[in-house]
Amino acid sequence: MNNLAIYTENLTRNFGIVQAVDHLSLEVPRGVIFGFLGPNGAGKTTTIRLLLGLLEPSQGKAEVMNYDTHTQADEIRLRSGALLEHAGIYERLSAEDNLEYYGRIWRLPAGERSERIKELLTHFDLWERRKETAGKWSKGMKQKLAIARALLHHPALVFLDEPTAGLDPISAAALRDDLATLVAREGVTVFLNTHNLAEAEKLCNLVGVIRQGKLMAVGNPVELRAKTGVPRVEFIGKGFHESVIASLQAHPEIVKVEHTDDRILLELHSSISTAPLVNILVQAGAEVEEVRKGNASLEEVFLTLMEEEK
Repeated sequence: MNNLAIYTENLTRNFGIVQAVDHLSLEVPRGVIFGFLGPNGAGKTTTIRLLLGLLEPSQGKAEVMNYDTHTQADEIRLRSGALLEHAGIYERLSAEDNLEYYGRIWRLPAGERSERIKELLTHFDLWERRKETAGKWSKGMKQKLAIARALLHHPALVFLDEPTAGLDPISAAALRDDLATLVAREGVTVFLNTHNLAEAEKLCNLVGVIRQGKLMAVGNPVELRAKTGVPRVEFIGKGFHESVIASLQAHPEIVKVEHTDDRILLELHSSISTAPLVNILVQAGAEVEEVRKGNASLEEVFLTLMEEEK
């Protein structure tokens, strides 16, 4: 398992009659950004607490960076960074003093500590404001400082629980870009809890979908869209009148037809060649200007998985 950052086998946690994590078996390779997707209450935060050794499993086991969460939790936490429900920022201190404080906790030598603080604050575009009191900053700036705190001691693995929650779209996008760049440069593994599907699709190499404590699917976003989503073809053009639509609806591989005056979206049983479909449209009198093929979005895949076996 040397190439795995996280390995779990039937990991389970009960709170009374509630099974928050239900026989979770998962493998996360080193050096990836893993997105753990699920609605509120799905078991995402409980999973992180189990992996950090902050909670004991009711059943099953987990290894993080080859350390057992039951017997070697201290070793795991020494090698991990975490941003959970609370930012862990002292608002009466400056940004620089916040990181100085945490650097001392991690026992970083003074020279290394100073260099690392400058490196992270510069990366997150906070260096010029390092002397300002953190409590006066915007939520987006505080969140950047909190992630810098989690990365300060060069951890091999970082747990982030909804890091962009509550941020405006511009701040969230900037934070995602900063995080992706930093992760690529430092080679850390990131375990990212989120219910922001656009964020997962843009940022994550690998995603897992959890519902009511159960792992529903795992794979990279492209694989999940291809495996779980419905193949689609979109046509842009003119002359999409009723006789054209009727010709398409008679095709055995077409599941669903949505259309406007200049657009037709088809859902298919399987990925078939678009040439016969273009011929049908042309022969029925339509003009096709553009053809786009693809699968369902990650959001649609997610919603499908949330509905399964309810």
